[in-house]
Amino acid sequence: MDRRTALLRFAGLALIGFTDIRSLVAKPLNAIGKKRNSFHQFKLGELDLMVVSDGRIVMKPIQPNFAPGINSRRVEQELERNFAPTDHIELGINILVIKSKGRTILLDSGCGANFGEQSGGLIKNLQKAGINPEDVTDVVITHAHPDHIGGLTGAENQLLFPKAKVYLSRIDHDFWLSENPDFSKSKLTDQQLIQFVKDVAKKNINALSDQLHLFEDGDTIVDCITMQLAPGHTPGHCVAKIFSNEASLYHIADLVHSAILVVAHPEWGFEGDSNFNQAVQTRRKVMSDLAASRSLIFSYHLPWPGLGHVRKKGNAYEWVQQLAMGPDES
Repeated sequence: MDRRTALLRFAGLALIGFTDIRSLVAKPLNAIGKKRNSFHQFKLGELDLMVVSDGRIVMKPIQPNFAPGINSRRVEQELERNFAPTDHIELGINILVIKSKGRTILLDSGCGANFGEQSGGLIKNLQKAGINPEDVTDVVITHAHPDHIGGLTGAENQLLFPKAKVYLSRIDHDFWLSENPDFSKSKLTDQQLIQFVKDVAKKNINALSDQLHLFEDGDTIVDCITMQLAPGHTPGHCVAKIFSNEASLYHIADLVHSAILVVAHPEWGFEGDSNFNQAVQTRRKVMSDLAASRSLIFSYHLPWPGLGHVRKKGNAYEWVQQLAMGPDES
C-alpha cells in the first residue's frame, strides 16, 4: 500500500503531519457545497454552550476504517437501508465551547491547518462567534489523536491558544510519550500510519510545556466538567460530563464515529481503536448507561450539531438526532 492510499484509508486519525499533506487527502464533495454552519448556541443550566465547526473528514473507502473484518455486503446493505452512500462516510468535527464564570473552555482543538480545506476552520469560526484565540482560557483534550489535539499548534509549532491551560488524561499522556506505544490490540496494522499518529501526539504534547495539566479518572475541571475514563479508542480516552445545577450533557468524544455502522452495531467498531475489543466493551457499557438515563449527548463526529440521544433497539442502539433548525451563523 502506498502512502497516499494509506493516508486516505486512515483519514479519521492521520489528519496532520510535519509536512503539508493537503494534496494527499480526500477532496470535499461537490454536493455539500462551500457554505457551512459555523456555530450553534444553546443553554445548559446556567452555562452558555456553543458548538463550533472545524469542518469535516471524508473517509474513503469505508472499510476497513469501519467494520474491519465484517462482510462487505452486510456493511453495504446497512448503509443502503439508511439511504447513505456506500463509498464514503463523512465525519463532522464538532467542537464544544463552554462559557462559565468568565472562562471560555474548548473541548478538543480540531485538526489544525495541515489537512486541507475541508477541515481546520475552528479559529475562523470561533472568531465568527466573537471568540479570539487569546480569549480561550482552557482546552480539555478528550484523547490525543490528531483530529483532537492537532489544533493546539500551528505550522511553526506555535501555540494557537497562547493563554489557555490544556488538560489531558495522565493515562493518555503517558501512553503517547512512552518509548513504544502499544498498538498490538488494534485492528490497525499499517506501521507508517501508526508512527505518524504517535509523532503528532508527541509533537503537540511536548509543545505545551507549563500549559499542560494532567487529570485522573473522575477529576472535575473548572467546576463544570467531570472527566470519565472510557478506554479502548486510546488508553486514556475520556467522556466528559458537563453539568450546571440539575442539567447535564455527556460529551462522548470518539466513542462512536458513525450512527449507522457503530451505534447500531457496537461490535463492528473502528480500525483506529488502539484496543479494539476494549473499545467495543466500553462502547456497549457507556451507550447502555446513556440510553437508560435518557441523557443528552454531544458527539464529536456525528452529524451537525452533534446533539442527540441514544435509545435501545433490539440488542444494540440507535441515535436520535436533536436537530438544529437553522444555523446561528454561516
